[in-house]
Amino acid sequence: MTCAAVRQTAASCTRGGPISAEPRINDRIRVPEVRLVGPSGEQVGIVPLAKALELAQEYDLDLVEVAATARPPVCKLMDYGKFKYESAMKAREARKNQAHTVIKEMKLRPKIDPHDYDTKKGHVVRFLKQGDKVKITIMFRGREQSRPELGFRLLQRLADDVADLGFVESNPKQDGRNMIMVLGPHKKKTEAMAEAREAQAARKAGRQQESSPAEEPAEA
Repeated sequence: MTCAAVRQTAASCTRGGPISAEPRINDRIRVPEVRLVGPSGEQVGIVPLAKALELAQEYDLDLVEVAATARPPVCKLMDYGKFKYESAMKAREARKNQAHTVIKEMKLRPKIDPHDYDTKKGHVVRFLKQGDKVKITIMFRGREQSRPELGFRLLQRLADDVADLGFVESNPKQDGRNMIMVLGPHKKKTEAMAEAREAQAARKAGRQQESSPAEEPAEA
């Protein structure tokens, strides 16, 4: 270990080690008095630390420092283990429902045939329904580069065909041999995800109903 590392380690030990992101609880709280908040959020007031720890034992709860920079620090009586578990579950649910906007890309040729156009448009429709943006790229080759109006008309046609699902977020512009336009969805990603979950649940319920035996009519 280098001398600098030794000095750094010694300094960390002197300061009490690296700073923890966890709040101080119970006997780790080292102040004369605290502003105490009860288990139901009621304001108890400023009390000596020993009294706050005594109340924590009576309630069978933890004394948790929730505002260390306040003077005196604010502490609350709570079940810290339960609080950490519920916080972790909320964070997990938030990550699960977090919407990430994705930019899909669709490439077309200026003289695309009708069947290919319908296929490509179908993909664009699906992406917009999912709440994703779509980057449309018109690829010019050879003499096609002298006819940019072909690409512009094709992009305008596509934008009109999907106008009920998306809007032109970035107008057509030339980029070397390509012409690019970006379509944005009218529907937010979170809304699209929620609708997809509802549709999936409805399909599942329908399959279960179909598989259940029909009730026989009662005899008169």
